[in-house]
Amino acid sequence: MIQWSRFRTSDGRLGFGVIVDERIVECDGDFYTGPRPTAVSFALDEVTLLSPCTPSKIVALWNNFHALAAKLAKPVPRHPLFLIKPGSSVAGPGEAITRPAGYGGKIAFEGELGIVIGKPCKDVAESEAADYILGYTCVNDVTARDLQTKDGQWSRAKGFDTFCPVGPLVTDEIDPWKGVAVGVRVNNDVRQDGNTRDFIFALDVVIRHIAQAMTLFPGDLIATGTPSGVSPIVAGDVVEVSVAGVGVLRNLVADE
Repeated sequence: MIQWSRFRTSDGRLGFGVIVDERIVECDGDFYTGPRPTAVSFALDEVTLLSPCTPSKIVALWNNFHALAAKLAKPVPRHPLFLIKPGSSVAGPGEAITRPAGYGGKIAFEGELGIVIGKPCKDVAESEAADYILGYTCVNDVTARDLQTKDGQWSRAKGFDTFCPVGPLVTDEIDPWKGVAVGVRVNNDVRQDGNTRDFIFALDVVIRHIAQAMTLFPGDLIATGTPSGVSPIVAGDVVEVSVAGVGVLRNLVADE
C-alpha cells in the first residue's frame, strides 16, 4: 500500500518519496521498481508537491460514462475511444492552468481518475491488466473547446502546456472496480459528481485496448474519462478535482 509523490524542496532540489502521517519520506532508487526509503523526511508544508509522474504520453478516454453519453445523446461506443495528450501538457498541484496566448475562446475543465502505469505494458490480457497499474491519481483534462470544433480533431485543443494538471499524489489504496467518487468544484461550487461505477468500460478493458495499439511505459498516464457537468472556466477560477481516496488537485486559472 503506497501514497507517494514527487517534490521540490525550498532550495530547489527535486526528489520523490512516500507520504506518511503528513510527511514525505524521501526515497532513493528507481521511481517505479525499487524505491528505498531514506532517513530524510519533510513535513508536507515544507515542500512543493509536483506532478507525481512524468509521463511520456497521456492517453485520455472520451465518452466513458453512461450518464454523460445519455446527456449528450451519444451512442455507447463499441470499444474505448481515446486520444493522446503530450507529456509537455502536465502541470503539478497548485500550478496555474494558463490560457494560450492569442486564444479568446472557451476553456473547460474535465475531472478524471488517472491511472499511472508501473511497468512496460503491451498486448496484455484483461485478466493481467491490473498488474500493470502502479496506482491512481487525479487528472484535469483541460480543453480549449472552440478549437475542438475548428480543428475537427482534438490534439491542439487538449495539448497546450498546463492543460493536464495531475496530482497531488499516487495511491494504490483505492479500487475503481468497486466504485470511486470523482468530482470537481469551481470556486467551491460543485460542477461534477460522478462515480467509476458508471464507467462504460472497466479499467482492465481500457488497458488491454490501449496496449494493443501502443506500448505503455512506467509513468505513462491514462485519464479514464469525465462524468457529466463539464463547463467553462475563466481567469481567477480555482478548480478542484477530487477522487475519493486520492485527495484534491487544486489549480488556479490564469491568463497568459
